[in-house]
Amino acid sequence: MIPFSYTRPTDAIDAIGLAAAAGGKYLGGGTNLVDLMRETVEQPQALIDVTTLSRTIEPRPDGSVLIGAAATNSAVAGHPAIRARYPVLARAILAGASGQIRNMATVGGNLLQRTRCAYFYDHAARCNKRSPAAGCDAIDGFNRIHAILGASPACVATHPSDMCVALAALDAVVHLRGRSGVRTLKLVDLHRLPGDRPDQETVLDPAELITAVELPALPLAARSTYRKVRDRASYAFALVSVAAALDLADDGSVRDVRLALGGVAHKPWRASTAEQALRGQPATEASFRAAADAELANAAPLRHNGFKVELAKRTITAVLDTLRQGDAA
Repeated sequence: MIPFSYTRPTDAIDAIGLAAAAGGKYLGGGTNLVDLMRETVEQPQALIDVTTLSRTIEPRPDGSVLIGAAATNSAVAGHPAIRARYPVLARAILAGASGQIRNMATVGGNLLQRTRCAYFYDHAARCNKRSPAAGCDAIDGFNRIHAILGASPACVATHPSDMCVALAALDAVVHLRGRSGVRTLKLVDLHRLPGDRPDQETVLDPAELITAVELPALPLAARSTYRKVRDRASYAFALVSVAAALDLADDGSVRDVRLALGGVAHKPWRASTAEQALRGQPATEASFRAAADAELANAAPLRHNGFKVELAKRTITAVLDTLRQGDAA
């Protein structure tokens, strides 16, 4: 057993001080971190338990919602304001993991969970994310679940979160507190693409703590949904997922749209190219497919995951067509 200390701070400032001094890791629900410690992929010297901090879910009169980082996934998915204002988020959370895990997992922890790439967990394999400059065995290995967008010669792993895909589509803002004070960051800017340093997964400063996630008022989000395509119906990570919100003008054209993809990149992938292609266009299956083609034009599939390109295009098209028809089930 690798020894470590455990501390439960009373507030965020105490937590940051402990993390900075001990070089530790923040512990939320532990549903990912504890597994990584068990596999000795993560070996923190200290665990700072932040589960008693910032658990509230605060709907605001302007239509926005502030979610404490320690709120559980189940609490967020079941909250009336989330279900009414942002159904895509509730559906994304319910598509992830099991009920028991959702009851434990926290919002902040979900944002910072690490890839489920098998080579990352396997100490016999080369992995630049686990051991920088070691190489990446996934590139020439079995790479069916790996990235088709935004990857690099150093890493082709995907981000596993369902929640983050919905948050990316919703223009979510992450609230942070660190040794230099507080700041906010767009969710889409939190995670890094791999480049030549896939071990650096986010832009967080050392000891910086996620304190909350803010969902801005977004009226079109009331008409939103999430679809996850996976190998089995429960407890499986996405091959491809789509979070979408659609607003139609009186003439049937696309007034506004939000799209994000999961299972295809090292981070939740905001489909900005497809969004731009759709605004002002007729809300038709042909327009949806053309936008999907544009978004996936730069896809770079590997030996075993070329099917993801067409799968992503078809899923984008189907989800948007479902929203067009007013059926988000």
